Amino acid sequence: MSDTATTERPNKVSISDAGPARKKISIQVPAETVSEKLRESMGTFMEEAQLPGFRKGKAPKSLVQKKFGPAMREETKKQLVAAAYQDAIKDANLQIVGEPFSESLEAVEVKDGQPLEFEIEVEVMPEFALPSLESIPVRRPLIDVTDAMVNEEFDKIKINEGRLESRESSEPGDYLTGRGKMVGSDGKEFYDINGAVVQKPAADKGGKGMVLGIMVEDFDKQLGNPKAGDTVTIKAKGPDQHEIEGIRNNDLTITFAVERIDRIIPASGEDLVKQFGMESEAAMLEAIRARMSQRVMIQQQTTMRQQVAQFILDKTEVTLPERMTAQQAMRTLQRQRLEMMYRGVEPAEIEERMAQLRAASGQMAKQELKLFFILNKIAEDMKIQVTEGEINGRIAQMAQERNVRPEALRQELIQRNQVYGIFQQIREHKTFDALLTKATVTDMPLDEFNKLAEAEKKTKSS
Repeated sequence: MSDTATTERPNKVSISDAGPARKKISIQVPAETVSEKLRESMGTFMEEAQLPGFRKGKAPKSLVQKKFGPAMREETKKQLVAAAYQDAIKDANLQIVGEPFSESLEAVEVKDGQPLEFEIEVEVMPEFALPSLESIPVRRPLIDVTDAMVNEEFDKIKINEGRLESRESSEPGDYLTGRGKMVGSDGKEFYDINGAVVQKPAADKGGKGMVLGIMVEDFDKQLGNPKAGDTVTIKAKGPDQHEIEGIRNNDLTITFAVERIDRIIPASGEDLVKQFGMESEAAMLEAIRARMSQRVMIQQQTTMRQQVAQFILDKTEVTLPERMTAQQAMRTLQRQRLEMMYRGVEPAEIEERMAQLRAASGQMAKQELKLFFILNKIAEDMKIQVTEGEINGRIAQMAQERNVRPEALRQELIQRNQVYGIFQQIREHKTFDALLTKATVTDMPLDEFNKLAEAEKKTKSS
């Protein structure tokens, strides 16, 4: 117990169901505890108070109470509520998910000589039964790294390492750099970014394009063919799953002041051989093949994990916490970003994919939340652990794919608050792999695998 609840005067606590995976906690803190805490708070304020005409800690109690009384009572309430809440969930062994909430707590007042009564609602880890996890049917696609795949990757590197050539006007595929601003329907500004970059959609994009992380269906039509110095205005609907709550479903106005227009001129094979210190173009192609072979193994493992995920999703009934479902967008997007980084997807492609994911329906967030609960339960049952060495190894692997130093990527992940996401990703991967050791795995050529997957997708949607 904390210092707010003692054996002699315990808090009165009752816990009841308030909905799916939701509990209402009603707490009464005894009057004696409230009075004692108020006296302690007053003593602290007396020692720290500085009022005109009095030295620090020497002001009369009546003046201190008049000046700081409301603030003191509010601070006392916060301390009493926090301590009593922590005691209640610890004693009841509740597994809390998300943040506690209360519609009535703000109106509750702390009064000397009276008990403090309040209610808090929490969402808890849902209870559910797992299906049999033995012999889950899994198909393993056999993927060969072909010469065509290696040459395509070589061409991508040529573009990534190419030079920028300034252009007077924009054409499909060109990059526009400038200042991007995003405001909502009420005029609230969400972004004001100097050096923002947009790409005029290439012919195969169907007119869709991305600006400030938002995918716009008719982007090419709204963008037009601006020149340096022009300002264009883009209208868009905020996606349901955006990390920033104010952007969701908002009518957005994005202005983009074009400062320059560039086209990427791919580097030559000869330049790349020199740049990367290779003996010849053949040696570089062989290095690319080795790297792609590692990537294919990751892709193969990812495909198998996805099948296990779909199996346990289909076979497990979970009632989801409603509020946490609404808050799931950020975790879903973070998980997808880290997964793409792990698979070696190019940064520009990641950002485009992220914009598409933000526009996805809320069903994805629900499925991700359901999968999180199921995997968490399986990981606990299997006692899956993650070490610091495994986290460092995963960061080093992702850094190699992006051609950056591990320390630089670690710093980026810290700034994005994504280090815990790496821990969670490794834990989930290890859980999937533990399930795969017990699965019934069938090897098949990639073409056959894709045909079966497409047929199953059509059957599900019909």
